[in-house]
Amino acid sequence: MLPTTCRCAKALQLTLAVIKPDAVAHPLIVEALQQRILENNFIIVRSKDIVWRRQDSEKFYSEHAGRFFYQRLVEFMSSGPMRAYVLAREDAISSWRDLMGPTKVFRAHYTSPSSLRAQYGLTDTRNTTHGSDSAEAAQREINFFFPEFDAEEWLKREELRAREGCVEGDQR
Repeated sequence: MLPTTCRCAKALQLTLAVIKPDAVAHPLIVEALQQRILENNFIIVRSKDIVWRRQDSEKFYSEHAGRFFYQRLVEFMSSGPMRAYVLAREDAISSWRDLMGPTKVFRAHYTSPSSLRAQYGLTDTRNTTHGSDSAEAAQREINFFFPEFDAEEWLKREELRAREGCVEGDQR
C-alpha cells in the first residue's frame, strides 16, 4: 500500500475571520467574500451569523478604549449582523490578513487593489472584514466568537485529516 500524501507539508493554523455589518447587509457581497475565502484554499472549520449588543462590541475592542476611533468602531460593530468564521490553512493568519488588505481602504486601493478591503470596503471602520493579527489574538478571538469550539481538540483530532483533504468543514 502506498503512503498517503498530504496536500500541504506544514501543519494548519487557525484564525478568526469576521465579515462586518457593512458587507453582511448585502447578501451578494457575503457570497462573494465566502467564495474568495474558499478560492484562497482556506478550510471553513466553523461559521455562524451573529448580532452583537453594544456590550459585546465594547468587550471585544476593550484594548482600543480611549482611542479616537473606539466609539465609532463599537457602534458600528453592534449595528447589524456579522458572520464569523474559524478558518484553517497553512499560515492562516498572515494569509487572511494579506487577502483582507490594509485596514485603511484608501491605502488598500493603491497598495492591494485585489484585496477584499480595496474591492468592498467603504471607510476605515466599514472596511468589510476583521482578522486576527497573531496566534495569541486568534486563540483569544476564536474563543470570544466560538466559546463552544475547542481549537486545541480540533488541532489534535482533525488537523491532519483536514491537511489530507478529508474534512467536511462548515462550507455553507
